[in-house]
Amino acid sequence: MAASGKIHDSPANSAPGRAARLGHSTPAGAIVDLRKLLAERFPHSPFSAITRLVTGLSFLDQAIGGGLPKGAITELTTPQISAGSASLIQALLQTANRNHFVLALIDGRDSFDPQPLGNALLRNLFWVRCTTAFKTIKAADLLLRDGNFPLVIVDLVLNPPEGLKIPQTTWYRLQRLVEPTSTACLVLTRCSMVSSAQLKIVLENSWTLETFQKADAISRLNIRVQRSHLHQFGNERAETN
Repeated sequence: MAASGKIHDSPANSAPGRAARLGHSTPAGAIVDLRKLLAERFPHSPFSAITRLVTGLSFLDQAIGGGLPKGAITELTTPQISAGSASLIQALLQTANRNHFVLALIDGRDSFDPQPLGNALLRNLFWVRCTTAFKTIKAADLLLRDGNFPLVIVDLVLNPPEGLKIPQTTWYRLQRLVEPTSTACLVLTRCSMVSSAQLKIVLENSWTLETFQKADAISRLNIRVQRSHLHQFGNERAETN
């Protein structure tokens, strides 16, 4: 109420005065005027263009425009049971080892198998072992608030559908948490569910045991871009900040 009183007490030609007058008849105009007023009172340096975390996996980087977007959520859906998501996690961990950063893996069903990797790669892994989607999301909330991990992977591929009733408001909250950071957040799901994801990609594979045994198996992963709001998202960030 105090803020409202200050607006009405402002001179008629001032920005607050205009906002007060418009608020009675044209709410849309008042919102625009209020945004301008806030931008004048509380200026921020504009965000730079979206930067990306280069994975070094050519089949992935080429498909999504150069790497995983930082400050954004990417959802990777794997409709098939054996689509290669576990192999992708291992490949990203190798990238973390090569580029000397720590990858955070939030394991939704405690299903990750570290044995084939060796101790050298495990030094670059921060592994959070969960058993339910609720605990997984809670862990994601904490790690994204921290903002110190270049890559946070949230693996929900093996969580049962009945346990994945996650409100869309939760995903939007996580998106807001990651926006001001340089973290790339990759959410792995069985079916599309993250409405706030700026980039949605699909892993279109159905691997057999023979495929896994091939030396270049990871290069056989087939990525399809389902939706990308990255350019629009970047423009919004530049305009609203």
